[in-house]
Amino acid sequence: MTPPNLNALGPCWEAVVPCIHRAADHFWSILADRLHPRLPERDAPLFLAALGHLTAGDDHHAGRTALLAALTPTYQHLRIQPHHHPLIVDALIATVARHAAATWTPEAASLWQRRSHHALSLTHRATTRIATGPAWTPAEIIGRDQAADTITILTLPPHHRLRHEAGQAIPVTTPRQPGVWRWYSPANAPRPDGTIELHVRAITGGPVSPLLAHHAATGERVWMGAPYDMGLTLDPNRDGDLLLAAGGTGLAPLRAIVEHLAATRARRRVTLVVGARTMPDLYDSITLDKLQTTHHDWLTVVPALSDEPFVEPAAQGDLLTLALDHYQPGQHLYVAGPPDLITHARLRLPAAGIPDNHLHLAETFSRTPLAGAQPKTPRQD
Repeated sequence: MTPPNLNALGPCWEAVVPCIHRAADHFWSILADRLHPRLPERDAPLFLAALGHLTAGDDHHAGRTALLAALTPTYQHLRIQPHHHPLIVDALIATVARHAAATWTPEAASLWQRRSHHALSLTHRATTRIATGPAWTPAEIIGRDQAADTITILTLPPHHRLRHEAGQAIPVTTPRQPGVWRWYSPANAPRPDGTIELHVRAITGGPVSPLLAHHAATGERVWMGAPYDMGLTLDPNRDGDLLLAAGGTGLAPLRAIVEHLAATRARRRVTLVVGARTMPDLYDSITLDKLQTTHHDWLTVVPALSDEPFVEPAAQGDLLTLALDHYQPGQHLYVAGPPDLITHARLRLPAAGIPDNHLHLAETFSRTPLAGAQPKTPRQD
């Protein structure tokens, strides 16, 4: 049997994306009379974009996981069940066929039929692995700071307050790239005003991060899903000193943990090792200096510069090596950063004698979608 040509999906969806709002009007009008409870018209573009990308996209596991984490709570909120799937598939196919007529073929129709049923089944199965949480919410960019050449710090207040915990991750999408979601960790503990600070590194060729880092302007809207535990959330029933090792924008969730400890006045000594290649890559240094100055009695910040010969020897070296140099028995070690760092840490740190129950590595969401995403009963006001 000849395998299906999955490439037939892409051109159709690429034709729909530029007119996603007009397509969403058509999609919503079909469902409005047939699906109960009805999909809110304001959510139709997000729902269509997420379902279309899940059906046609060839995203990596982390991207698919972020998309499912954002889509599934809305699926649950609407009380969609498998018997609703044929109605949604019919609406999706009619919408894609109408707005991608030049690329629509019998082969594409058959493939969209099968793959969209699969996408909805995948979403339904995800409901068994995540607790019912709030649906996505818009957030407006009210501040942006170019922290480094490739890193931008965005400040956003979600329209509906997200009750996140320090160390969690949030799926985020931008209208500039409909249907594509990515994970970002708030760099702050919960604030009275509800604002969230995101550290965005522009990844070359990435579909979302360059748009957020270089093009998203103050006043622009993005969308956020519910917060999820990525393996770094502190256990309130556990005490003891902490060693935090941050690589790149992995600093964000670990800085949030420091802020949380400062706010709760927890009596725990913390060493935060911040890895970078050179001094200019060591972003957010002003905030780190303020934190260390304010909390010098319990917080120590250590730079780890892997390619900077003009600093003191104690700051020279790769992140994990310097983290191990500062490790004290009994500490809980938290590591956040790029997937390659987490993979290396998973092999190296246990071999160096760090007990498994004292080692906490950030989830990279690179496994089966949502297999590692465990919500902490996220709330939303």
